[in-house]
Amino acid sequence: MIRIRAVIRALGLPSALMYLLPGAWIAVVLAVSAVVPGENPLPALAVAPAIACLGSGRRRCVLVSGGIALGALVAGLVGHGAREFEARLGIAVAVLAVVALCFWMAGRRTGMAAELERTREIAAATQRVLLRPLPQRVNGYAVAGEYLSASRGARVGGDLYEVLATPYGLRAVLGDVRGHGLDAIDTVAALLGSFREAAHDEPELTGVLSRLDRSLTRHLRERSCAEHPAVADTESQSPVAEEFVTLLLVQLSDDGKLLTVNCGHPQPYVTGPYATEPYPTGPYPTGPCLNGHAAAGERPQPLALGDPLPPLGLLDDGDRSAPAHRGMLLLGQALVLYTDGLQDARDASGVFFPLPDALAAAAAATRSGGMPAAAPLARALSAAALRHTGGRPADDIALLVLVREAARIPVRNRSAALSGVPRR
Repeated sequence: MIRIRAVIRALGLPSALMYLLPGAWIAVVLAVSAVVPGENPLPALAVAPAIACLGSGRRRCVLVSGGIALGALVAGLVGHGAREFEARLGIAVAVLAVVALCFWMAGRRTGMAAELERTREIAAATQRVLLRPLPQRVNGYAVAGEYLSASRGARVGGDLYEVLATPYGLRAVLGDVRGHGLDAIDTVAALLGSFREAAHDEPELTGVLSRLDRSLTRHLRERSCAEHPAVADTESQSPVAEEFVTLLLVQLSDDGKLLTVNCGHPQPYVTGPYATEPYPTGPYPTGPCLNGHAAAGERPQPLALGDPLPPLGLLDDGDRSAPAHRGMLLLGQALVLYTDGLQDARDASGVFFPLPDALAAAAAATRSGGMPAAAPLARALSAAALRHTGGRPADDIALLVLVREAARIPVRNRSAALSGVPRR
């Protein structure tokens, strides 16, 4: 059924117009009846309550429009005989029948709308618990994230992200579950719950990876047992669903030291001021890892992480113990993490989203104080992706921006640093 309200909004007309349409319809019917005496358009007055029901959806409007239609019928009886009275009586009965039906429909729609609103509130609260709002700053890093779900009306889907302040520094995860939309939410919930515990408990980033892999395996086994109870007699014999997760784990220390573990995920980008000298020898370089040298200029550059590990769910013991990749994030640099839904997004003609160019334009437009601004940069990049896809991405898109804003004094050295400050 076409909603008159939706048509009025689509045409950009005032919303008050839907309350005037029943009266306008009655006026048109009466005008036609007066101008064309040979015709009898009065039965069309019964349409007025239906217009009120479709337009405003309120019982009061249905009753008012029905009352006006009946009043017009009664007023037209002046000067007419019994035959006209009988004809208009039949029309009045039809108007009353339509009013009764539309009154019931309007009440039912009001109840359904209230139930839908409650359901949306519950769903929004559940989604906020699952994909919690990110902190604006963690340990000297500005943090921002954006999420675009491929499912209409949903705020979460098959992608996940989280940023936590832990005893080992800032730790972040960005992942993409095989599939998208609402079908992948249970896997997202299992991984996020595991990461929020493991990030605080495991001193090594590879330990966090092992915990996540075990959590995914256990979750898939339990889901397979629930879906195929006749096949899964024992835990060792239970089938495991064919599902995997691409994942990127990040750890950033207060001094900018960067550790990453990449499990089949797209390489992140680094944007901001770059050093122009070669990296010095040592365990940590002094800039983004770009072929052994720091990048020159302001154009975003991919962070070279070497050969990625297999996706989560396909790891073996050797993969779980592989050392994390080391790097350095300089002051004013932004680390941009994203899922493949962003780089694989296409427009109506099939052209892929120009991620490097869009990121460069967003970074230039949102620079503040000589460095990228995390939240505006994330919003600008997600808005560019929406424009490219016509407002409806084919896959879930998750985006995470981490900007190193200032050096942070470690807690153990803070008292020593403050002891040298003269007191007044």
